Amino acid sequence: MASRITELVLDCTDPERLATFWGEVLGYEVLDREDEFVEIGPPDKRTTLLFLRNPDRKLQKLRLHIDVRATDRDQDAELERLLALGATRVDIGQGDDVSWHTLADPEGNEFCLLSGRTEP
Repeated sequence: MASRITELVLDCTDPERLATFWGEVLGYEVLDREDEFVEIGPPDKRTTLLFLRNPDRKLQKLRLHIDVRATDRDQDAELERLLALGATRVDIGQGDDVSWHTLADPEGNEFCLLSGRTEP
C-alpha cells in the first residue's frame, strides 16, 4: 500500500483571492470554505488545493511550486490568459533559453507554465 497526495496546502493572506485565481487557472470549483480556508478541486476531488489563512507574508522563493500546462490552447495564448487573471512574470534565475515561463500568483507564489499541451 502506498500514499497519494490528496491536498496541496498554500498558506496565504487572502484565501478567497487565491482560490478564485487558481480556480480560474485550473478550472476548479470551490469544494469547501470556512473563515480560515477555501478548498478548490476538480469534480472528482482527487487532488485539491487548500488555501489556508496565514497573516505572514511570503518572504522567499518557495521550495515547492506548481507547474501547469495548457489543455486547449498553445503556450503563448495560455500565458496571456494567466497574465490577464493576475499572474505576473518573475525572474528566479531561469535564463532566457528555457521552454517554460516562470510566473507568480497574486500573492507572489511562483509557478511555471510549461510548453506543450496536456489532457484536460
